[in-house]
Amino acid sequence: MVPRVLVKKLRPDAVVPKYQSAGAAGLDLCAALDEPMTIQPHARAAISTGLAIAIPEGFEGQVRPRSGLAMKHGITCTNAPGTIDYDYRGPVTVLLINHGTEPFTIEPGHRIAQLVIAPVIQAELVETEELSETARGAGGFGSTGR
Repeated sequence: MVPRVLVKKLRPDAVVPKYQSAGAAGLDLCAALDEPMTIQPHARAAISTGLAIAIPEGFEGQVRPRSGLAMKHGITCTNAPGTIDYDYRGPVTVLLINHGTEPFTIEPGHRIAQLVIAPVIQAELVETEELSETARGAGGFGSTGR
C-alpha cells in the first residue's frame, strides 16, 4: 500500500517535498523564510516549512537530518527523528541545531531536513511482575561490545 499524504501550502513560496532520486527514502523539506536566518554555533532554531500535511492513519512522518548538512556544517535536527503523528494538521516546523564552529545561514527554499513516511504499530502493554531471561539480561549501554 502506498500511503497518500496530502500537502497544504500555508504560504505561496512553500516548496512541496519531493524525492530527489528513484531510491530515496526521504522527501526533502525546505525552509519557508521571508529572509535568510543564521544559526550561531551551539544555537537552536525552529524553521518553518510553510506546509501542513495529512498523513494517513497507520503511518507517521519522521523528520530526519540531511547527512550533507550534518557532515559539512554540523547542522542536524535536535529531536531526530522528530515524529509527525497522523492526526496532526498544524504547520510542519523543523528544529535545527548548529553543532559546528561557524555560524550557518539558511536561505529561503534551502533543503533543511528529510521527511520519511513510515508505518506505525501500536503495541499492547501488559504489566507484569517478571520478565523473561535473556543472555544479555540487564546489560545496558556498551554492554555488548564496542
